Amino acid sequence: MVAITEIGLRELFRHLGQWLTNLRRAGANRKKESTDALRSVIVASRETTVYVRHLNETGLQDHQEEARLSTIWTKLSFRLSDIGLTKLAKRCDIKGRYWSNPAQFDHTFLEKADVGLEKIEKLARQILVETED
Repeated sequence: MVAITEIGLRELFRHLGQWLTNLRRAGANRKKESTDALRSVIVASRETTVYVRHLNETGLQDHQEEARLSTIWTKLSFRLSDIGLTKLAKRCDIKGRYWSNPAQFDHTFLEKADVGLEKIEKLARQILVETED
């Protein structure tokens, strides 16, 4: 049988306290990661809306801008997947794939995938509100 000494108990409680502090810190970091990623979705949605407005008004495609949007949406899908927001991550992935080559998806698929910019931003806002509570 092992005897627990006063020093051993103090050491145990010290380690337990450090573990709890680290756990709280990890929770705060996770919440910040989620908040940052969700805010980035809203920003990406608005940047994409501006480009779509430009496209509709001028009729001029900008392949560099489409490549940038593809990269933004794809990176967002990875970030969201990493933090477990898979539903939103899938939508961002489709947006990234779409902007890499808009002709690869038909209108019916995009409607079923529910990847409208307003819908994506609304979902991000809803999740953001839930994480702030």
